[in-house]
Amino acid sequence: MLSLISPAKSLDLTSPVPVRDYSTPRLLEESAQLIDVMRGKSLSEVAGLMHLSDDLAALNVQRYHDFETPFTRANARPALLMFAGDVYQGMAARTRFSDDDFTEAAHTLRILSGLYGLLRPLDLIQPYRLEMGVRLATSRGRSLYEWWGDRITTLVAADLAASPGERVLVNLASHEYVTAVDLEALDAAVVSPRFEDQGPRGDWKVISFSAKRARGEMAAWLVRHRVRTLADLTEFDDAGYRYVPSLSTPEVPVFRRKR
Repeated sequence: MLSLISPAKSLDLTSPVPVRDYSTPRLLEESAQLIDVMRGKSLSEVAGLMHLSDDLAALNVQRYHDFETPFTRANARPALLMFAGDVYQGMAARTRFSDDDFTEAAHTLRILSGLYGLLRPLDLIQPYRLEMGVRLATSRGRSLYEWWGDRITTLVAADLAASPGERVLVNLASHEYVTAVDLEALDAAVVSPRFEDQGPRGDWKVISFSAKRARGEMAAWLVRHRVRTLADLTEFDDAGYRYVPSLSTPEVPVFRRKR
């Protein structure tokens, strides 16, 4: 059983890192080539590609310039502890995970990335901004989807085969990122949980902010509870969500939280 999540634009570059173990991104040579492409872009081109302010564009132009290998604990941080957006706030791995939980996550959780392709939680990364959906022209085509081709899918398939439990991929990533994976090529059941919140009038809908945090809550719950089967996934009840069998399908289990 393997879970997929998206990266985050917000980064934590200062908090203490509670683990000593780390790994190196497996597609780092490909990442270095993308950095070379980005180093050839002007500040205005970087701003236009990702719809950034001049200040944010300048920050990331500097990050492309500062990128260097090899990655060490001195110049990089574990991916799971650098990303700091809503999903990662929901996970709260820094305070919730034990050493054994980080070890479990290394086997059962993966992070999709525009720059790094596919990351394990303790893979060291350097700060960056490069969304998967960016229309970046390279020698392989006009998008990062073309750049990565089947490389990400191949790694996901291998990690899924090596993961414990049933052959199930839990898709907790956004559409932008999971599009980089050929789900039909995986010999696995693919489930994409849906999280709905009750509105003030009693209606139910997906609220982006809440759903992102819920994805992180579920990703952490799967790790901490060592979930191994699709049936066990329906027992998720963190943050007030409950499984609703009458609205669910095998591919899209629905979880609702009352107001």
